[in-house]
Amino acid sequence: MSALLDKRLAEAYQDLAATRLAAWLTTLPQQVQAAVYEAPHGKRELWLETLEQLPKLAASSIDFTQGTVRIGQASDLNTTQAVALRSALEVFIPWRKGPFEVFGIPIETEWRSDWKWERVAPHLSSLQGRLVLDVGCGSGYHLWRLLGAGAQQVIGIDPSLFFLMQFQAIKHYAGQQPVHFLPLKSEDLPDFQGKGFDTVLSMGVLYHRRSPLDHLQELKNALRVGGELVLETLIIDGDERTVLMPEDRYGKMRNVWFIPSVAMLELWLRRLGFEDIRTVDVTPTTTAEQRSTDWMRFESLKDFLDPQDAKRTIEGYPAPVRAVIIATAPK
Repeated sequence: MSALLDKRLAEAYQDLAATRLAAWLTTLPQQVQAAVYEAPHGKRELWLETLEQLPKLAASSIDFTQGTVRIGQASDLNTTQAVALRSALEVFIPWRKGPFEVFGIPIETEWRSDWKWERVAPHLSSLQGRLVLDVGCGSGYHLWRLLGAGAQQVIGIDPSLFFLMQFQAIKHYAGQQPVHFLPLKSEDLPDFQGKGFDTVLSMGVLYHRRSPLDHLQELKNALRVGGELVLETLIIDGDERTVLMPEDRYGKMRNVWFIPSVAMLELWLRRLGFEDIRTVDVTPTTTAEQRSTDWMRFESLKDFLDPQDAKRTIEGYPAPVRAVIIATAPK
């Protein structure tokens, strides 16, 4: 058990209790308790102990509005504290989504998630006063950017206990912000019966689901009537009959099931009742956006592509291209 983590989760429940989502609390704490403490995990105690022993520091400034999420400055801590903080943050390597800068320590993540944000943000409805859900939020980079853009409260869900720990390491120094991480899958979400979140994001999740239509239905169930869906996923060229199902791996990933064309993806959304569907961005993923760093020391995109033809994956499939689709839950 972790007193620090339990306190943070209690803060999440308290914030949710003040919203129209309060009924979720009849089941949510039990779900989270099971996910955090009951599933076996060999590094859980190390991670929890690292969180508990984070240096006690006060951030003189925070900034969630720029490409790098910045908390504190180098002048806020001494050399001994800086060494201890870096050591703690390195426990949580690999850092995949970012970038962050924590008390002057730059965390150069595998993904330039700020580039994705720049493709998505111009197309969002105003976030002022909105309840926002980010499904598959990873370490939580976009949660902070959503708050910085004006959201009233931001909830991220991701089943990875490791990502939960990375998020909590950042939140430890960000203070009592209305930003929370719940270790859940989208399948764990209730049907809010048209009274859910104002905005729901699912970025980089759809192709990992064996049933993409079930995932889209889960997102629809999480929205309020007229709420906004932001969907970002891999796509391939083709018409509304085109979808790629890899024989085994795609870009060395085993858990890739369906990569549709934009036309097919829009058809899926129409069939499920979404309205005002529009594809606002289509961008190939480059090795400048996804790469190995000192904070993510394993294989990355360049290792997943054909060394003789960067337009193909190592398996011979079309190299990754991602689309952003905005849609509205039916009114």
